[in-house]
Amino acid sequence: MRIAIASDHGGYALKEYLKGHLAKRGAEALDLGTDSEESVDYPAFGRACGEAVVSGRADRGIVCCGTGIGISIAANKVKGVRCAVCANAFMAEMCARHNDANVLALGGRVLDGETAAALVDIWLDTPFEGGRHQRRVDALNDM
Repeated sequence: MRIAIASDHGGYALKEYLKGHLAKRGAEALDLGTDSEESVDYPAFGRACGEAVVSGRADRGIVCCGTGIGISIAANKVKGVRCAVCANAFMAEMCARHNDANVLALGGRVLDGETAAALVDIWLDTPFEGGRHQRRVDALNDM
């Protein structure tokens, strides 16, 4: 599995931690930046990750900023992206199970690396339930 991963400066350290975690899982991380904790604007990185997922260059994406909120908004501007900000296990499970989230947003100033890695595992390991949720996902994709 290939996972696009991107961050701004506020999520840089978390992105770097998660790249190692993904490697341990046997997943390939497609790092789309940023490359340091020097201040950058998150919209470009959220967009790059979303475009990588929608184009098929990556199977899924992870975006990180200080809270996960701003970069998730940016990723969700890409048609076909369903990016969810998650801060706990229930959110990570439900965004996969009910919303078929193809991009996960995490906050580098909200979560430590170990907690974020656990959320990534839940998200990646939880199958989409489909059924009644499929029509809602289809409606999102048509927006």
